[in-house]
Amino acid sequence: MSVSQPARGSADPIKQLPKTMGFWDVLFFNIATVLGPRWIAAAAHNGTSSISLWVLAALFFFVPTALVINELSSRFPHEGGLYVWSKEAFGDFHGFVAGWTYWIYTVFYFPGLLLASAAMSGYVAGSGGVALAQNTTFLLVGSFVLLIVAVVFNIVGLNVGKWLQNAGGVSTYLPLLMLTGVAAVLWFHHGSVTRFTWANMMPHWSWDTVNFWSQIAFAFTGLELVSAMSDEIKDPRRTLPRAVLSSGALIAAIYILGTFAVLALVPGGDVDPKSGVFQAITLGSTALRIGFVGILAAMLVSVGNAGGVGSTVAGIARVPFVVGIDKYMPAAFGKIHPKWKTPYVSILVQATISGIVLLLSQVKEETMRGAYQILVDAAIILYFIPFLYMYAAAIKLAGRKDRRENPHAVLIPGGKLGVWIAGGLGFIVVLCGIAFSLIPPGEEVNKVLFEEKLIGGTAAAVLFGLMLYWRGARRKARESGAGAV
Repeated sequence: MSVSQPARGSADPIKQLPKTMGFWDVLFFNIATVLGPRWIAAAAHNGTSSISLWVLAALFFFVPTALVINELSSRFPHEGGLYVWSKEAFGDFHGFVAGWTYWIYTVFYFPGLLLASAAMSGYVAGSGGVALAQNTTFLLVGSFVLLIVAVVFNIVGLNVGKWLQNAGGVSTYLPLLMLTGVAAVLWFHHGSVTRFTWANMMPHWSWDTVNFWSQIAFAFTGLELVSAMSDEIKDPRRTLPRAVLSSGALIAAIYILGTFAVLALVPGGDVDPKSGVFQAITLGSTALRIGFVGILAAMLVSVGNAGGVGSTVAGIARVPFVVGIDKYMPAAFGKIHPKWKTPYVSILVQATISGIVLLLSQVKEETMRGAYQILVDAAIILYFIPFLYMYAAAIKLAGRKDRRENPHAVLIPGGKLGVWIAGGLGFIVVLCGIAFSLIPPGEEVNKVLFEEKLIGGTAAAVLFGLMLYWRGARRKARESGAGAV
């Protein structure tokens, strides 16, 4: 019997959520959430060996993850997504740990995403964008503007916010297509500035670059996010699997082509790991004497980045919303706005903490790059913890007889063996990603300070969540005891 969805009355906040998202909404939501030009920039900065890493990550991580998400979301299409799946398999405590780390990672993820987004937006100024992309004041102001826009759109309602996500998906993909077009023309006429060979495109493993490998896997995550909004999707059992597979193929293809394109225009060592895509577009469009293309791409990606922030705000906010309803977080998290029917408390708390972390990340940091890297690594570690639960949940729940009895389930091929292979591959990749994220990058000067900030920040985030759980569990126990009397 399911432990995740207790009987709820008509006053249940979840039942008041309108179903507003169709196939195209979910597809563009996935692209806006998963696809990040900054990951292409980071891959190009790492060099030609990133090409093979994209392929390996797609085959051994992205595909198995998509299969796991499709099975779990079609078997358990409930608001809360990954939190619900973990709770279904392992009970309330583990469900909370998965849900909490899945939510709290955003306070580290948003600042990194916002900094990269602001840096890319600077290229609207054309060649002057290079200076703006390194200007601390511009990056901080731009980051807060993007955060406020995303929060307002999602509080007003998903029927409005989804258009930001849709525009974000289109506006993220188009600049990358423009990049590949510009690079292809210059490569054909003048050759590539980077020499590509089978040997230099193979993985290059060293302690100086091992921190980067987890970023490749992280770049492929996010397909599970929209499942947290299942009760707001039209026919989720049919819509989610189709949108996951379609968007997944588009994302994997552009990651690989985009990395080729950047390296064809800019030597790997010269690529800015945050805004390198637009550094390359600006350089290429200037060489072709069509500078407006670079400016247009930067304008589009500004919309795309706002959509990416908006989709993450929308999806992640549903997790503490459901946890609040389950009374393991303060009851305010389980409230919806009386007019716009959105989990506004969760959204506002999330945005406020993210803004504070964005400011604190600059304290005693010598460079924006150092602050950015700590934010990325902390986000990866916290985000991957619930992924471990997700893969383990798929394996455990595969043994239940309702798996085959559910006519709506989109099952992983190969029976239980297929589930073990898909879940096992994902679990191993994520576990390695957590371990690699704890290793400072080779270019980091003060490795001790890097570790102190990274480990201290992530440990504090987890412990705070556990305190909330124990507080909520005691309150529920008291209420149950009073009810029994």
